[in-house]
Amino acid sequence: MKPSPHDEASWTVATAKARLSEVIERAQSAPQTITRHGRPSVVVVSAEEWQRKSARKGTLAEFLLESPLRGIELDVGRQRDEPRDLPL
Repeated sequence: MKPSPHDEASWTVATAKARLSEVIERAQSAPQTITRHGRPSVVVVSAEEWQRKSARKGTLAEFLLESPLRGIELDVGRQRDEPRDLPL
């Protein structure tokens, strides 16, 4: 049974193309999935939602400084094996 158009959050490519304005309007309140060959292909979200999800949350330096591994001594020694013979 197909959901009513008001509950629909999944669209085929053909339907999404034909009803793009509606897809965009609905994406303002909930993500809209577009399927290709019966499988989810892309998700359309509002620009506000995209900004919220993709906003940078600090710098790499801050991330490293807040790491729970900060200050742990790691043994990063290198093996001193002889080189391999490779046929060239």
